[in-house]
Amino acid sequence: MPWRFPPEWHPQDWIWIGFPHDREEWPGFLGAAQEQIAAFANVVAESGQDVRLLVRDAANEARARELVAANVKLERRRYGDIWLRDTGPLVMVDDTGNRQARRFGFNGWGGKYQMAGDTGIGAELAGSAGLDVITADWILEGGALDMDGTGLAVTSEQCLLNPNRNPGLSRTDIEARLARDLGLSRVLWLGEGLINDHTDGHVDNLVRFVAPGVLALPRATGADDPNARVYADAKRRAEEFGLDLREIPSPGRIERGQKVEPASYMNFAVTTRLVVVPTFGSRHDEEGVAAVAALFPDRETIGLRAEAVLAGGGGFHCASQQMPAARARS
Repeated sequence: MPWRFPPEWHPQDWIWIGFPHDREEWPGFLGAAQEQIAAFANVVAESGQDVRLLVRDAANEARARELVAANVKLERRRYGDIWLRDTGPLVMVDDTGNRQARRFGFNGWGGKYQMAGDTGIGAELAGSAGLDVITADWILEGGALDMDGTGLAVTSEQCLLNPNRNPGLSRTDIEARLARDLGLSRVLWLGEGLINDHTDGHVDNLVRFVAPGVLALPRATGADDPNARVYADAKRRAEEFGLDLREIPSPGRIERGQKVEPASYMNFAVTTRLVVVPTFGSRHDEEGVAAVAALFPDRETIGLRAEAVLAGGGGFHCASQQMPAARARS
């Protein structure tokens, strides 16, 4: 039976979430980032889904327990960054109910952010779940791709063609590896990701599949939207590819100090019963959450503040990785 990577809206047995622990990564924001991640874990657990929150050490575990509900399970693990979308296992399924984990090389987002534990946490989580792990021979982070479950994926040239990842691989080489390792048959290549995204343009912060062949993407809000050109280019490429598009308002210009932040409602996390959308105190938050909710009428959609999480470099989708159910439930 062929293996396939199910879309995020496929039923899930549980979700792993990383809990912030490093003060150097969140200078002045660690406490608030912990509170916002805990709020994320709590709403997913309250929806009835199993939540496994990774904590780094005893002190980190004690802090997490102060913030999360009793039905959030804490797992003490050795990890660096909390971005499990990139470092966690990518779990494949087949039609007979089997699951298998895929892992790839990881070099700290092109050598920029290398932290102890990040290269091993994916295999560790897969092993603890009783999954066989197949490790590929090239660099890939989970947030660099979004997939619709039919063999179609979207990615960005800025990330997957970046010489800081796989300098010896061409676009054709990478497409061949995506077919071999993840069962992907078609790839939409976008150009650049959001300005100041430290991942070199991860696509899950720019566009997301919301149904087979249906791609959601932001539209610029205001003349000072820093990513207006990026959004327009993504829309043009997706239209030329022939996808059905849904536009969501962007948060607009979000700054921390004098720096533009890569704030995006597209970094939402889809769980079995819930969609959790990051918000940033923007006047567009309510409209953005409502637009995402319209795309998932079978789930409740909740907006949660995430500006402190973003200060460390990501959002709710980045900080989580799902365990798909072996079989879709009727």
